[in-house]
Amino acid sequence: MNIPAELKYTKDHEWIRLEGETAFVGITDFAQHELGDIVFVDVDTVDESLDAEETFGTIEAVKTSSEMLMPVSGTVVEFNEALADAPESVNNDPYGEGWIIKVQVDNVADIEGLLSAEQYKELIG
Repeated sequence: MNIPAELKYTKDHEWIRLEGETAFVGITDFAQHELGDIVFVDVDTVDESLDAEETFGTIEAVKTSSEMLMPVSGTVVEFNEALADAPESVNNDPYGEGWIIKVQVDNVADIEGLLSAEQYKELIG
């Protein structure tokens, strides 16, 4: 299971990578594996300010769909439009080409309260 040490994680299986005051957010390798073949990613919250743990979109796989939750409070500034034509990127490269949204983070310090890679490994067993 791929769990990059430089990222932070949520108990709901989202990851976040901070670059300045903007952060990339996606779902973890564990989550994409559990969902199976992803066929659609829906994010209709671009330009919306959301609190941590609010739903920013849904991800649909062949057998199920799941809500995706904000790891921290902030404004969704961009959706990865490449996922409209290639949602399988979330399966193939969840931490790279499969990122889902960019967020303007309200308080960068909130990211420190998320799970480290080691803590996330413990969570998923």
